[in-house]
Amino acid sequence: MADTEARTPLAERVLPTTDLVRIAEVPFAAQVGLRVDPGSPAAERVATAIGAGLPEPGGVVAVRDLVVLWLGPDEWLVTGPAGAQDRIERTLNSALGGGFGAVVDLSAHRTTIEVSGERARDLLSTGCALDLHPRAFPAGRCASTLLARAQVVLVCRDARAPRYWVLVRASFARYLADWLEDAAAEHVRVSNART
Repeated sequence: MADTEARTPLAERVLPTTDLVRIAEVPFAAQVGLRVDPGSPAAERVATAIGAGLPEPGGVVAVRDLVVLWLGPDEWLVTGPAGAQDRIERTLNSALGGGFGAVVDLSAHRTTIEVSGERARDLLSTGCALDLHPRAFPAGRCASTLLARAQVVLVCRDARAPRYWVLVRASFARYLADWLEDAAAEHVRVSNART
């Protein structure tokens, strides 16, 4: 009999948690892609349906249990809790109302890894060319970038108590988890050596 239990790409992994860095998978987060002309009536209807305007370039909008990420000039990713993808799809399709646009469930395409803790910014900066200083990449910002040569969407959830989401393709999740674990160990060693 076939195994029908859903598993995340990192289900079998125990990710590192220390006083300085915490790495955890956010399992089964709903992720729905939205393509729509931002100046169209359909985009206005989408904004009304989700309860907030679509974010500007590099922006993030959080409303109720949804987080909307800007990915491109006419592209957004609407994320939500596990199992919410059908509700999100229905809401967005209804708002498009037959207008030009597209809604696609991408939940199985990526997984979300949360990196948090005092050294989270340092850890991510090791493998990412973005300036992650809070003045340059504050809470409520996102960017498509490379992290350890893997294409990711990086989201700053909190800059004061550093907390980031790293959305990575499922096929790269284990590779990136290995890299994060190795880099986190290095940051803990450096911190211990300084104390």
